Amino acid sequence: MVSLIVGTACLTKVPMNRGSDLNILYASTLDKMGIPQSSLCPSKAPFYGIMLGKEVVPLGSIWLNLTFDQPDNYKEPLTFEVVDFLSINHSLLSLPCFAKFMVIPNYAYLKLKMPSPKGVIIVEGNFKQAYYYKQDCIA
Repeated sequence: MVSLIVGTACLTKVPMNRGSDLNILYASTLDKMGIPQSSLCPSKAPFYGIMLGKEVVPLGSIWLNLTFDQPDNYKEPLTFEVVDFLSINHSLLSLPCFAKFMVIPNYAYLKLKMPSPKGVIIVEGNFKQAYYYKQDCIA
């Protein structure tokens, strides 16, 4: 779990999944960010593996700027598929994010390292947050 800045919101419950090709943003998170669903681009290709045994048809996709750790780090646009089901997470990042930011994850230490124009960015996860989920608003 990492914290990151998507658009202008700081999201705190964002697991990274290197076994997927989709970056997912939940509709409830989009609503809390104040982004209307009318701004989504059509995306009706179903995908599988998120909900056991069921296909998921996204509401649409959206390009949002993504920044790791600090707001003054460099920003990169990333495509998110927006899905309408409940989750304790705000978003889910995957291989396209790893590739775009050239992320090197260390799961044992809950750390990510990536290059930036200002030097190496090291993002540290929170062990308590990773082990003890609780519903809360976007931090």
